[in-house]
This record gives sequence, C-alpha cells and structure tokens, in this order.
Amino acid sequence: MSEEKSGTVSKIEDESLRLLEAVSEAEKEAAAMYPQMLDEPDSEKIREHASSLRRATANIGRASLEMYRVNDEFHARMKDIKKQGKKKKIELRPSNAEIDYAESVSDSFAKGLNIYKILLIGFVGSFAGVIIELLWCLVNKGYFESRSGLVYGPFNLLYGAGAVVLTVFLYRFRNRGSSISFLGGMLVGSVVEYVCSWAQEAAFGTRSWDYSSQPFNLNGRICLLYSIFWGVLGVLWIKHIYPVMAKLILKIPNVWGKAVTWVLLVFFVFDSFMTVGALTRWSRRTEGIEPYSAVGEFFDERFPDDRMKKIFANMEFQDSQD
Repeated sequence: MSEEKSGTVSKIEDESLRLLEAVSEAEKEAAAMYPQMLDEPDSEKIREHASSLRRATANIGRASLEMYRVNDEFHARMKDIKKQGKKKKIELRPSNAEIDYAESVSDSFAKGLNIYKILLIGFVGSFAGVIIELLWCLVNKGYFESRSGLVYGPFNLLYGAGAVVLTVFLYRFRNRGSSISFLGGMLVGSVVEYVCSWAQEAAFGTRSWDYSSQPFNLNGRICLLYSIFWGVLGVLWIKHIYPVMAKLILKIPNVWGKAVTWVLLVFFVFDSFMTVGALTRWSRRTEGIEPYSAVGEFFDERFPDDRMKKIFANMEFQDSQD
C-alpha cells in the first residue's frame, strides 16, 4: 500500500489493512491444503501449518487487546482533556492526563502512586465518608447521627480503605473509558464491603450494616444496589475526585507533606488501637464479662455503653439478635 493511497491514516491503520489482506491469503493457503489433509492428516507439513496458525491467532489476539487498550485510552484522554478545557476558566477539575504531566515534571513527595499519596487518600477518605454519611442521614432522617468508625474524631476506616482500594485498583485505568472504572468499582467496592463486614463480625460479633432485606444480597453483607453505587463511585472517584486530590497534594511542600503524613499515621494507629480496645470491652460487657485487668477497667471507664452507642449509632450485636 503506497503512502499516497494511505493518505493521512496512521501507520497502525495501514498495518491493519495489510493484516486483513494477510488473513485473506492465509484462508486461501489453508483451503489449498485441505485435499492433502484428506490423504495425510498427520503429516509434518500439516502439523507445522496448524501450529503456525495457532501462534498467529494468539499473536493477533494479543495485538487486538493491546490495540483496544491504546484506542480506549487515547479517546478517553481526549474526552477528559476537552471537558477540562471547556471548564478551564473556572478551574473546576484537572484531567488525569494533566495530573500525569504535572507530576512528571515535579519533585513532589507524592508523585504517582506512592505510600505518601496512598496514606493521604486514606486519611481524607476516612473523614469525607463520615461527613457525606452525616449529611445523608440529615436528608433522610432529619437529624445528625454519628457514622464514625473510630472513637476519636469523625473518621471511619471503611471509607478510607474504600478510597485507597479504589485508587490502587483503578489507577491504571484512570485514563481509560468510564465503563472500565464502573465495573472495577463494583467489584472492588463489593469485596471491600464484604470483607470489612465479615471481619467486624468475626472480631467483635457485631454488624454496622445488614442488607438482608435488599434483593440480590449476599449474606446481608453486600447487595446489587450498593454494588451499583460502588460502580458509580468508582467512576466519580478516579475520573473526578482523585485528580482534584492529586492536584491539591502537588501544592503541599515536601517537608510539610511528609511530616503531616507521618503524624496522621501515628494518630490513626493510636485511634485504631483505642477503638479495638473499646469495642472489645463493649462486646464483653454485653455478655456480662467483667474486666480482668487494669486495661479493661480503663476502657470500661473511658468508653461506657452510652458513649459507645453515640459513636457507633448503627452497631448491632449479633448475639443479642438470636
């Protein structure tokens, strides 16, 4: 195929047209071997040609998948950048492509997807999730009700874990089409929700949510409706929320960013330790088990039932329901 005939098409399109011609030739070549196959179906020539066709099919299949990825990413980046360009005057959000470029030319402490960025995303997600749940409760019930998952501060590690897992698993698809982020969000979010529910019940005999009344639920831990919500959240997160967070993180000076990250990590570890202790004693108090050490007495004194019920408003003890 001549350059004049191809016009302005890309090189890969020229190659794809030649490939179609090669496939047509391969079909004719195979057809020409059918008479010989009737006489000598197990000849060395027939076997070698069959192996060659299998290898060619595998190579073309891999090339097709790679080409789909390239095509999908190119169009997704173009779409995201065009949207960002239309809104540039009010600076609503950057595209992932813009963030990728900004990070590539910076010396930020949280470039790409390193431990600092992951931790910061987890901290922010733990806080933002609680605030959103508080507002949702206000809209639906007309009052505020605690949705915290830790004894100190409006934080819930489930939301933080969800934000981190969504970021880690969807990061490679940040410049791909939204359908991939939706399916990935459904899968990842549902797994996180199921594992967290199971772990909480196994450790403390409690549940913070139960979808048994919802259709298409799995052991009451996850259901189709909330899996779809996770899918929508996956798209919103990796396409809209993550780029904004990444842009804000880029503005944090390296020294301050690293210091704040480690301080928050120490606080969250301490908060988690205190929460585990408080929940353990709360669970044992419901079973009538008295503390057998000064540590147990400390948690009983600092975190009595009334305080725990305010913090964990939706907590249900499984044993009490039997």
